[in-house]
Amino acid sequence: MTDTNARIEEALAALTLEEKVRLLTGRDFWNTWPIEKIGLRAMLFSDGPSGVRGERWDEREPSVNLPSATALGASFDVDLARRYGAVAAVEARRKGVDAVLGPTINLHRSPLGGRHFEAYSEDPVLTADLAAAFVHGLQDNGVGATPKHYIANDYEDERFTASSEVDDRALRELYLLAFEKAIVEARAWLVMSSYNSINGVTATENELLETPLNSEWGFDGVVISDWTAVRSLEAAKASQDLAMPGPVGPWGDALVAAVREGKIDEAHVDRKVRRILLLAVRVGALDGFGAKEPVLVEDGAAFAREAAADGIVLLENRAALPWDADAITSVAVIGDNAAHARTQGGGSATVLPAYTISPLDGLRSALPHATVDYALGAIVQTGLSPLPADRIQNPVTGGPGVRVRFLDAAGQELFGEDRLTTSLVWFGGDAPIAEAASVELTTRFTPAEDSTVRLGFATVGAGIVSMDGERIVEADLHPVGDDLGAAFLNPPSATRPVVFVEGRPVDISFELDLTGRVDFLSGALSFQFGTEPEDIDPDALIAEAVAAARSADVALVVVGTNAVVESEGWDRTSLSLPGRQDDLVRAVAAVNPRTVVLVNSGSPVVMPWRHEVAAVLIGWFGGQEFGGAVADVLTGLREPGGRLPTTWGADEAGVPILDTRPKDGVVEYREGIHIGYRAWLRQPTVPPAYWFGAGLSYTHIPLVRLDAPATAAPGETMTVSVGVQNRSDRDGKQVVLVFAEKPGSVTDRPARWLVGFAVVRVPAGGSAVADVTVPVRLLAYWDAGWQYETGEYLLRAGTTAVDLPLSTKLMLR
Repeated sequence: MTDTNARIEEALAALTLEEKVRLLTGRDFWNTWPIEKIGLRAMLFSDGPSGVRGERWDEREPSVNLPSATALGASFDVDLARRYGAVAAVEARRKGVDAVLGPTINLHRSPLGGRHFEAYSEDPVLTADLAAAFVHGLQDNGVGATPKHYIANDYEDERFTASSEVDDRALRELYLLAFEKAIVEARAWLVMSSYNSINGVTATENELLETPLNSEWGFDGVVISDWTAVRSLEAAKASQDLAMPGPVGPWGDALVAAVREGKIDEAHVDRKVRRILLLAVRVGALDGFGAKEPVLVEDGAAFAREAAADGIVLLENRAALPWDADAITSVAVIGDNAAHARTQGGGSATVLPAYTISPLDGLRSALPHATVDYALGAIVQTGLSPLPADRIQNPVTGGPGVRVRFLDAAGQELFGEDRLTTSLVWFGGDAPIAEAASVELTTRFTPAEDSTVRLGFATVGAGIVSMDGERIVEADLHPVGDDLGAAFLNPPSATRPVVFVEGRPVDISFELDLTGRVDFLSGALSFQFGTEPEDIDPDALIAEAVAAARSADVALVVVGTNAVVESEGWDRTSLSLPGRQDDLVRAVAAVNPRTVVLVNSGSPVVMPWRHEVAAVLIGWFGGQEFGGAVADVLTGLREPGGRLPTTWGADEAGVPILDTRPKDGVVEYREGIHIGYRAWLRQPTVPPAYWFGAGLSYTHIPLVRLDAPATAAPGETMTVSVGVQNRSDRDGKQVVLVFAEKPGSVTDRPARWLVGFAVVRVPAGGSAVADVTVPVRLLAYWDAGWQYETGEYLLRAGTTAVDLPLSTKLMLR
C-alpha cells in the first residue's frame, strides 16, 4: 500500500487545479477523464446489477440477463450471490467495464416501491449478507462494485426532490445496516449517493456520506453520484467525490473559481482526487498497476438458469407438483406472460440479452412427447412492441434490421448505423444526439399474417410515421410529470390503425425532431417504434383459455406485471394484477383441477385465487433462462429453491406500509424500525398471506436440534447450530432462519428480528447441521450509539418469521 500511496501522491502533485477538478466530473455519460501525463486512462462505469449492459445500450452487443435481485434474495444463498457477482464481473471485463453500478440494496419498505424488483429484501441482515457476497464476487474478479442508492431511496415518485424523513434509529438499524457489511467486510470500491434528501439535506451534500460511511466504516473508495444527483457547489464540500454524468455539471469552472477565491479548501478537491486515483489503481487504470484477471469463470447462461430455479418459490402445492413428465400427454399453457415473459424489470438496470426463454418455450423443450397448446387468456403487455426482428429488412444492406441516420438541419447525414430492432436507446456512445436536428429510421416490413394493428411511436418529441410514402401518424408528444427519467423510460405514444396483408412488404419510416432538447434528454435518446395489438374481446380470450385447459392433462397459467407496473421512475399504484388475469385464473381452475399458477413479477401481487388452484409458484423476473428454469422445477429436475425475502399480503388493505408517494415533498418513515415482517407482527389481527421465509419444497426437511451459547458479550460473534433431517427420498434444500427476541425490553423493539440465516443442502434420508453466524452487535439498538441491553434474550430457529419450532435462552453479559 505504501507504493500505491506514493504513486497516488506523485500523480496528484503533477496535476494543476483545473486538471484535478476536471477529474471530479465525468467525461461523458459513462467514462471518467483520462490524463495521459500521469498515466491515467478513462474508467468506464456500466449499469447493472442483473447483468452488465456496457457503454452502449445496443442489441448488437448482447449481455447475459441474470434473474432479478428479488430472485437472488429468495435464494437466501450467500454463495450463489458471490457467484452472481463473479458472472457479472466476467461480463464487465468482456465489455471493458471497470465498475458495475450495483448491487441495489435499498430495502423493501413498501411493496408499492417501483424499483422493488431491483433490491433483495425487506430485511437488512439478509440484504447485507447477500450484498457483501455480490461485492466480493465482483471485486475478487477485478471489477469495482457500487452499492446503491445511499440512502433511504426506497421509492420512485418525486425521487429527485423528495426528502426521506427517518429517525436516527431506523437509519442505523435498517437502512444503513443494509449497506454496512458491503463496506466494512467486502470493502466496496464505490458507493452511489442517491437523488433524494435525507431529513431535508440532499444525499450528495449529506453528512451521512462522512459519518458513518468514512469515519466509522473506514470507506476509502469513491462516492459516485446517481446521474445528475450533484446539483451545487455545496456537494464539493461534502464527502461526494465524483459527479456523473459529464462533461457538464455544477462543479467544473465554478469549483475552480471557488477554490481560487478561498470559498472551498483545495484539500476537499485533493481528497476526492486521491480516491479516484485509488480506484484507478484497483481496476488497473493507472500505469504500473495491472487489472486483476477473473478468478471465477463459469458459463453465464447456465448460471442464470440455476439461479432462476434456486429463487423460484413454491407457495401452494396440493399434491400437484412435481409433474411426471413421462405421464403427461397434454399441457395447456395460458397467459400473456407465458409467451412474452418479463425476464427483468424496467429502467436503467435493463440489459439486452441475445435471447430469452419463455415458460412456453421451456415446457415445449422439456415435454417433447406431449402436446403443449397455448392460449393468450388475457392481455397484460402494454405499449408498443417492436416490429418482429425476423420480418424487417434494412433498405441499405438488404440484411435484417433497420437503417438509422442522424441528420443536420439541411438534411445531410451526420451519422448512420445499421440496427437490428425498432426499439432503440442511445445513452452515451457515438451518435451525435445533441448536434443532430433529426433522426430517421427506415425499414421494409413483411407481415407474417393478415392483421389490423396500431402502428406508431413512443418517445418525447415531434415525430412522423410514414408507410409506403404516406404519412399515417404525426404527433408532438410531451412528458407527463416532471421526472424526465420516467419519461425516458416510459414515454407517451401515438398510433393509428393500419392493415397488414400476409407476405406483402411495406416500406416504413419514422422521423423524430431533435431540436430543442434540453437537460437530461439533450445527450440521450430513446424511442419505440412498432405496433400495438388490435382490440380483442377479453371474454373471448378467457373462453379460449378455458377450452384449452378443459381438454388438457394439466394447465399452467402464467400471470404477471408489465413494464408500466414495475419500473424505475415511478411507484406502483396497486398490488393487483393488471387486466383480467384474476378472472382468467379462476375460470381455468374451475375446469381443470390440476391448474398451476406461475407469478411472473418482481414484487408482491395480490392473489385472491391462491386457495382455488393446485399450486402457486413465484418466478420473479427470472432472467434470460427463465423458461428453462420453470420447466426444470415443474418437472422435478430441480427443487423450487426459493423462500420469500419479503412478506406478501393477502390484500392491499392489510399491508402495513403503503405511503410511498411524497406529501408536500416529504416521505415520512413514521413506522421507524418496524417494516416488513416486523410491521406485520405488530398487527396480529391482520395476518399476511405469506410470511417472510415462506416457501415449500418437494422434500420434507424439519429442524430437529438447536445448539447455541448460553452467554455472550458485546463484540463477540456466536455460532448457532441447527440440525436438520431429510425425511424424503430425494435431495433437498432447507433455509434456516434465526431470530432474536427481547422479552420485557426497556426500549421499543420488534417482536422478533432476524439475526442470521443459512442454506443447507441435505441428501435423501440424510441429516446435516446449519451453522448460523450471529454477531452480538445485532442484539444492540441505536440511541446515540450502539446500546447493549443486558439480560435474557430468546433465540428462535425456524423457516419463516412465525414458523419457529426451536428456541433457546441467551444471557447477554
